Amino acid sequence: MDRWRSGAAALAARAVVAGRGGARLARRVPAPWPYVIGLFLGAKLLLTLLGLLVLHAWDGVPGAPPPDEALMWAQQREVSGHRWISFWFAWDSLLYLRLSTLPLTGTWVDFGFPLLYPFLARPVGVLFGGDTALALLLISNVAFLLALWYGYRLAELLLGDVHAARRFTRYLVLLPTAFLFQAALTESLFVCLALATFYYAERRRWLLVGVLGYFLAMSRSVGLLVVLPLALVLLRQHDWRLGPRALLGYLRIGWPLLLLPLGWFTFMAYCRWRGGDWFAYQHAQQTGWGIKVQNPVPVLVNGLTGEPFDAARVWFAVAVLAVLVAGFRRRELAYLVYGVLMVLVPLSMGPPVYKSLLRYLLAAFPVALVLARWARHASVDVWLTAMLALVQGVLFVLWLSYWTHTII
Repeated sequence: MDRWRSGAAALAARAVVAGRGGARLARRVPAPWPYVIGLFLGAKLLLTLLGLLVLHAWDGVPGAPPPDEALMWAQQREVSGHRWISFWFAWDSLLYLRLSTLPLTGTWVDFGFPLLYPFLARPVGVLFGGDTALALLLISNVAFLLALWYGYRLAELLLGDVHAARRFTRYLVLLPTAFLFQAALTESLFVCLALATFYYAERRRWLLVGVLGYFLAMSRSVGLLVVLPLALVLLRQHDWRLGPRALLGYLRIGWPLLLLPLGWFTFMAYCRWRGGDWFAYQHAQQTGWGIKVQNPVPVLVNGLTGEPFDAARVWFAVAVLAVLVAGFRRRELAYLVYGVLMVLVPLSMGPPVYKSLLRYLLAAFPVALVLARWARHASVDVWLTAMLALVQGVLFVLWLSYWTHTII
C-alpha cells in the first residue's frame, strides 16, 4: 500500500510539473494562437465525434442511403475506409479529388471549377505518398486555422478590443454551415484568402493584398469581384477624396489590386490553352448544371415561394442580407458590399444554385462581425452562441444523414 501511495504521489507530482510546463509553453505562444488553436481543435473534435455518432445511428436503417445518394456513399468508401475522413467528401469534393489526380498532359476537358484548390493538392499529396484526398483535407483544415487567425486580427482592427475579436472568431466557427470549413471543399481556402486580403488592406500592405488577391480570384469565380470592396477600403483610408491628383495617388498605392482580375484572367488563359475556349468555365457550368448568369433579384424573390427546401435556403439568404444591412456602419461600407456580393452573385446563377446556397453563404463573414458587435452583453452572447450551435448541429446532421443536397 505504501508503494502504491508513493507511486501515485510521484505520478501526481509529474502531472503537476507537466501541467506547469504546458502552461509555461502556452504563455510563450503569442496571442491569439492559443485561443485560435483551441477553437479549431474544439470544433474538430466535436464535429468528428458527432459525425461518427450520427453515421453509426444510421447503420442498418432501411432505405438508407436513398437511391440518389447511394453513388456518393460508395465513392466516399473508396476515398477512405476511415469514416472520420470519408464523411468530409461529398459531391463537389469528389470532383475536386478527380481534378487533383487527372494527368496534366493531353487535352483538358474539366473546366467546371477553378483549379487552385485541386492543383494545390498535387504537391501536398506528395507528402502523403500521392494520397491527394488527405492533401485536400489538410489544405482545407490549415486554411481554416489560418482563417481564424486572420479573422481574429481583422476583428481587433475593426471592432477595437480583444473580447469582440474573440466573439467574432467564435461566431465564424458557429455560422450555420461552418462545418464545411473542415470538408474537402473550397470554403476555408476562399474565406482564409478573403480575410487575409482585408486584414492586410486595413494595414495598408497593398502589395501583399494583391498577391493574396491573385490567388483569391483563382480559388472561386466570385473572388474576382472582391476587388470592389478592397478598393473601397483604399478610398476610405484617404477620406474618399476624388479628382485627378487623388486618382493618380490611388493608382500609385493601390495598383496591386489589378492582380485580382489578373488571377481570373490566368484561369481563363488556362482554359484557352488547354481547351481552346477562353470561356470554357462558363460553358461547362451551363452545360453541366444549367447555370446561366441572370438578375439575382427575381431569383431571390421567386425562391421565397418555391419548393419548401428551396424557400428555406433563400430565407437564409434574406436573413444574411438583413443582418448585414441592420449592422451597417459607414466605416465598414467595404464589408457590407463584400457581404452583399457573396449573397447576390451566387443567386445570379439562377435556380440551380438553390441546392448549394447555404454553402455559398458561408463566405459572407461580415455577418459574424455584426453579431460580435451586437453580443456585447454576456447574456446575448450566450443565447446567440447556443442558437448558432443548435442550427449548425441540425444542418450537420442533415449533411451526414443522406440529405447532403440540402447543403451542397
